[in-house]
Amino acid sequence: MDQAPLSPTEFASAVTAITSAFGDPSRRAIYLFAHEHLDGVTAAETAERFALHPNVARHHLDKLSSAGHLEVTTGRGAGGGAGRPSKRYKATAERVSLDVPVRQDDVLITLLGRALAMLPREAAERMAEEVGIEYGLTMAKAMGDSSDTTRSFRAALHVVADALTAHGFAAHAEKHNGMLRIVSENCPFGDTVVQNPVICAVDRGMVKGMLSALVGHSETDLQSSLPMGDDVCITNVSA
Repeated sequence: MDQAPLSPTEFASAVTAITSAFGDPSRRAIYLFAHEHLDGVTAAETAERFALHPNVARHHLDKLSSAGHLEVTTGRGAGGGAGRPSKRYKATAERVSLDVPVRQDDVLITLLGRALAMLPREAAERMAEEVGIEYGLTMAKAMGDSSDTTRSFRAALHVVADALTAHGFAAHAEKHNGMLRIVSENCPFGDTVVQNPVICAVDRGMVKGMLSALVGHSETDLQSSLPMGDDVCITNVSA
């Protein structure tokens, strides 16, 4: 019997599942790094160890914490030192087995990639962007009072970049050659997006959706992307 196509909500859930507890190699490595330090690790230490943006390191640590794999304490490491105590993340149990033969995330990502490959490129990209827009609108709504319609377009871009960073994109907003843009140094979709670049339309849609809720209609233009071999993903944005 033929299965019904994924609804926008189911599609968004599949995308979100990619970044769950042990959803990528970086997060598994960060867990093992924390497990090796009895006094825990900070976001700054983790960022330095894995050459990550501190916000991205904190995002991974918080995900592991919310899933119950790390506990959060406030204090100084074994070296002590002056200054304000840092938030430290400690393993909650003995080593967790991370070598699961088949993970649900792997199945979902493979299914997503193959489903997109069966569609004409324009249709797949349009669907991915629409889902991203819906998800972006939901993200903006979840910001509550932070969705201030009186904010400037540039200030809204910084809000959007912070939200993307919280989802693993390591993003920041900047002005370059007179253009406002969002630069993402990491892609949480991993190798799947290299094989199926149309998935890039998801985060482009997220930007559109969030900006639509924050300041109104906007236009986005993808200038460079990691799947195309560039060092970073750059999306030019205009009101």
